[in-house]
Amino acid sequence: MADTPVPFSASNARPPLMPLDEAIAQLLAKAVPKLADESVITLDADGRVLAEDLVSGLTVPPRDNSAMDGYAVRAADCATPGALLPVTQRIPAGTVGTPLAAGTAARIFTGAQIPEGADAVVMQEDTGATPQEGSLGSVRVAIVPVAGQWVRRAGEDVASGDVVLRKGERLTPAALGLAASVGFHKLRVARKPRVAMLSTGDELVMPGEVAPDAMAPGAIYNSNRFFMRALLHRLGCEVNDLGIVADNRETTIAALRDAAETSDVIITTGGVSVGEEDHIRAALQTLGELQLWSLSMKPGKPFAYGSIARSNGQGVCHVTGLPGNPVSSFLTFLMLVRPFLLTLQGADRVTPEAVQMRADFDWPRADKRREFLRARRNAAGGLDLFANQSSGVLTSMVWGDGVVDNPSGRTIKSGDTVNFIPFASLLA
Repeated sequence: MADTPVPFSASNARPPLMPLDEAIAQLLAKAVPKLADESVITLDADGRVLAEDLVSGLTVPPRDNSAMDGYAVRAADCATPGALLPVTQRIPAGTVGTPLAAGTAARIFTGAQIPEGADAVVMQEDTGATPQEGSLGSVRVAIVPVAGQWVRRAGEDVASGDVVLRKGERLTPAALGLAASVGFHKLRVARKPRVAMLSTGDELVMPGEVAPDAMAPGAIYNSNRFFMRALLHRLGCEVNDLGIVADNRETTIAALRDAAETSDVIITTGGVSVGEEDHIRAALQTLGELQLWSLSMKPGKPFAYGSIARSNGQGVCHVTGLPGNPVSSFLTFLMLVRPFLLTLQGADRVTPEAVQMRADFDWPRADKRREFLRARRNAAGGLDLFANQSSGVLTSMVWGDGVVDNPSGRTIKSGDTVNFIPFASLLA
């Protein structure tokens, strides 16, 4: 996006709808400067974004070791089935055996270092042990092993000097295990984004405060607050939940001004369209700059982005205004706010990858906007479509396990190949 914002004003008509890919690119370009980094213990780093390459200072495994409980042997000593070998030593994991003499076997356990001279492991299920008083006995090898069998080679996982995890990687449980396997008990990661969230709307009430049978005409429960807070926590954010802000311009301005002083990002739901009670856009223009508004996306057209300069001169607070309808709010968060927050943390992979699947439904109504249709996989390997695609039907997000990313102007016939984005890749 150009540095000079589009000169929107409260009286302007809605600008031309911006293509979603262009909006994402402009939004991600604004995710600067990146957040500072900090050191956390590896046990607590799940979901955080790595701030530096992790270089291993050792080889894993450091020596050849056994992949099975069984017997370490020389393959040449077991050239025919049924070879009988005396057992000369016992090697549990964590101990080092002595060199294996020709014509003998060593009892060995998973993870134990292969003794010098041995070149194969025979798992105990393929052997028959013969105990002898005063010794380790002997073992009959029922198979003909090959060299290298059930042997984990030194360095087959990690070599000393390898970059095992790269800067910008979002850490997973497996990544934490890998970091620990090469000795890292602390990691440098991006600081958690400080995010203030608020909902607007005089019609909103909270579950637990008003019983369903006592709801006033026109009142609705604030569902957006619940899924938005959960989504932010999943992204590792520190959340300042400001609750519900009344549909009043001065109240909205005060809420945004105060939140901007201590937040990296403010996320609002509702109040970004063109109605007389939609105050987020005007409040943002009063306090700072409105730099993006109105997307060619269905659902999710009334999305806004801008920034507010902090009074202490320490940079700006980013503001993203999401639509009030729950499905629109949910999907604009996933497609725009999620990659923005990850980029702010320095993540290198922020946008989801679609998979091609077969549509087992018809969608005869082409729309001028890019559509995100709630769907789920079926037992036949195709996709079924939720019957009601309204932006207010939150049940579609629970029923579905992803969305069909349908380009503008396109109809879909059963059997067509479509792009499907699983929720699993968006909600991790």
